This record gives sequence, structure tokens and C-alpha cells, in this order.
Amino acid sequence: MRYVSIETVEPGQYLGKTIFASNGAILLSENVQLTVYMITTLRRIGVAMVYIKDPNFADVEIEEVVSEENKRAVMQRIGDTFDSIKSGKDFSTKAISISVDRLLEDITQNKEVLLQLSDIRTKDNEMYVHALNVATMSTLVGINMGLSQAQLKELAIGALLHDIGKLERITDDESDDLKLHHTWRGFEVLKNKREFSLLIAHVAFQHHERPDGQGIPRRVASEQIHLYAKIVAAANIYDNLLFDLSAGKRMLPHEACERMMAMSGSEIDREVLIQFLKIISVYPTGTSVRLTTRETGVVVGQHRGLPGRPVIRVVKQEYDNDLTIKEVDLAKQTTVFIENVLT
Repeated sequence: MRYVSIETVEPGQYLGKTIFASNGAILLSENVQLTVYMITTLRRIGVAMVYIKDPNFADVEIEEVVSEENKRAVMQRIGDTFDSIKSGKDFSTKAISISVDRLLEDITQNKEVLLQLSDIRTKDNEMYVHALNVATMSTLVGINMGLSQAQLKELAIGALLHDIGKLERITDDESDDLKLHHTWRGFEVLKNKREFSLLIAHVAFQHHERPDGQGIPRRVASEQIHLYAKIVAAANIYDNLLFDLSAGKRMLPHEACERMMAMSGSEIDREVLIQFLKIISVYPTGTSVRLTTRETGVVVGQHRGLPGRPVIRVVKQEYDNDLTIKEVDLAKQTTVFIENVLT
């Protein structure tokens, strides 16, 4: 399958990856044949990119760090939790803990898989997918940094609930009172949960702090920011660079990684960033690219130790309409580079 802009999708093509609603229910299933109405609806609900089936890449599968079953279960739990908070009700810490256990089991088993944030976003599900992505990325970084299983669970819960303060009805007004900022409000919600470690509350509290002391809400320096919050900050920034239009033009993964390297030491902790860049698929499988050889192809394979040097499949149509197919392994062909990502 290929990862393409919704603007290039045509009626009759088949969806390559399931699209979920905010509660984890299936909105459109993999293998459904897309109609004009479906494509128009996807545009209307904010979908920008989708996976489609392609016979030339039928064997290409996306390696997942978290199974679709567990993604649905975690998103449903996040949805229930967020709905409870919005309505002023209590939420179940036990249910969150069970969901995180399932999440950690998948991530631990698939920790060698390079992560690509391939779940299709809509206006309806973006907050839930963001929470799941930040938790997944943070856990992988935590594994790389040698955290224990108990620490990974604290980190994952904190990451999953890092934006919980945004659900309060008070409107943020940083210039008038920083205690109205969602980091303070999230801290206040989570610190009163006795079943949770206070460190989980500090993830919500400190994930907008910066190593240079110019962050929010308290402008504390690097040594005063907990490691969990530093990890979640990096994951949060990356996900926002890829998907948050309020920050400007959405970036591609390789562009986001370059931007984050420019933030090293000021907005993102250097040691965390080193480990973060090891877990991310810089050129996700299914992405169309142009090589310095002027050939175009699709990313079909990854190298764990070399995320910027994937395997590219080049398909050419000859004059007699026959197709020639070859694969270019950039880890072996060291003089060939990706020149551009085609969206």
C-alpha cells in the first residue's frame, strides 16, 4: 500500500488502513472501496493523508508497535476518561492502569520496530490519537533510556494524560494568570488521584517547561524538570509538528526531526532527543519519494539502526507497457539519497 494525500485519491481505490472514530469504533474499514461520497466526507472531517491499496506494493505492510485491537481499547478508554472530566465527573484510574498495561505489553514486544504515526486523523479523533501517540513514543524512549517496568508505567500514564488540563471549562489566559494554563489544571486533577504517583501529575505540570528555563508555567531550568516530563515534551513536540495546524504548516517526519535537532538544548533535552531520534521512522513505509538518481519510488522497508536510509521500490513503465521493478537499499547504496518526499 501507499501513503498518499486525500487530494490524490480517486473513487474505486481501496482503503489500505482502517480509520477509527474518537471512541475507537471503526469509521471506515481497511479494504473498503472508496466512493466519491466517502472521499468528500473524509476531506470534510479533516483527513489529510490516507493509505490506499496498490497492486505494485501489495506485499508492503506497515509494522505496528501497538496492535489495532489495543489501539481501539486504549482510545475508547481515553474517550471515556476525557468525557468524564468534561462533564465534571470522576474517572477510573484502575481502567487507565489496565489500558496502559496492555499498551506496555505491545510496546515492549515490538520495541525494535521503528515507529511511524500512521493512524489517520480526523477532527473528531485527533485529541485521542495525540494522547496515544505521545504515550507510545514516550514509552519507547523510556525503554531506550533504561527505565524499569514500574517507571515505564508511570511515564506511559503521565504521557496518556498529559493534556488532561485542557478539558476543564476554564479558558487559558497565560498573560493574566498562569495557574489557568492547562499544565497547572492537569496537575491539580492528577495530584489528587491517590492511586497515581505524584510523578504522573508532574508530567502534566512540566511538559511545557524547557531546558533553557523559558518554558511554561514556572520557567524552571533543566535540572528541575523531571525526566518523564522531558521525554513527554519531546514526543508532544514531534506529534504537534506533524499534525497540529495551529503551529503552522504540517511537517513531514524528516522535517520535524530536523526542526527538533535545532531545538536541542533549548526546548528539548539533548539526551532525550538522541534516544528519540532512534525510535522514529524518518521516511515512513508507504511514502513516495524522489531519489538523487531522479527515480521515484515508494518506501517499502526500514533499518532500525539507520532510520534515514530505508529501502525504496522503484516501479517504471517501459515503452511496451511492461513494468520493471527494482529495490534500492539506501543502507547499501551509500551514494544515493532521498531528494524529496512526494505528497
